[in-house]
Amino acid sequence: MAHRVDHEYDYLFKIVLIGDSGVGKSNILSRFTRNEFCLESKSTIGVEFATRTLQVEGKTVKAQIWDTAGQERYRAITSAYYRGAVGALLVYDITKRQTFVNVQRWLRELRDHADSNIVIMMAGNKSDLNHLRAVSEEDGHALAEREGLLFLETSALEATNIEKAFQTVLNEIYHIISKKALATQEAAASVALPSQGTTINVSDASGNTKKGCCST
Repeated sequence: MAHRVDHEYDYLFKIVLIGDSGVGKSNILSRFTRNEFCLESKSTIGVEFATRTLQVEGKTVKAQIWDTAGQERYRAITSAYYRGAVGALLVYDITKRQTFVNVQRWLRELRDHADSNIVIMMAGNKSDLNHLRAVSEEDGHALAEREGLLFLETSALEATNIEKAFQTVLNEIYHIISKKALATQEAAASVALPSQGTTINVSDASGNTKKGCCST
């Protein structure tokens, strides 16, 4: 879902939130789209999404953020959930090691169902609970580097790096879309160019060489 719209915004980008249940996906969504945080937030059932419009390099971009339940019983929605997504926030909880271990499984699912050019930001959430940390920031950086992901530690509670995480993903998506558009324009321009003449040598019966021009 990365298409042009002519009126309220220039681009609409679909971004999915994935990761284990309880890592803070819903609060990341509400913090980014409404600047709200709920300590009593319940597990998401099925899918919900919210939108926010912002500027990316002078263009108006509408980000449509999808949040899904992390529990296994809701995995049947997978293919529809990922369809059209051009960005993803893969979230784990820095205080729960298993949520970090499960990042690999989420990555496999994402790569199986999403577009190969999808921009992925891995977010180590709940950085405000540093005293309960079970995953070092170095471990996060190392995994992100190994898998070719963007990486930040975030806190939905304190609004740390939430804005930066989404802005970074949106900027990266915009650059990819812009490059594709430019490549398409260049390809179209090259096809439209008139063919140029090529000089060829033709020998006459006497063995003398004549020069002629023939269009290709």
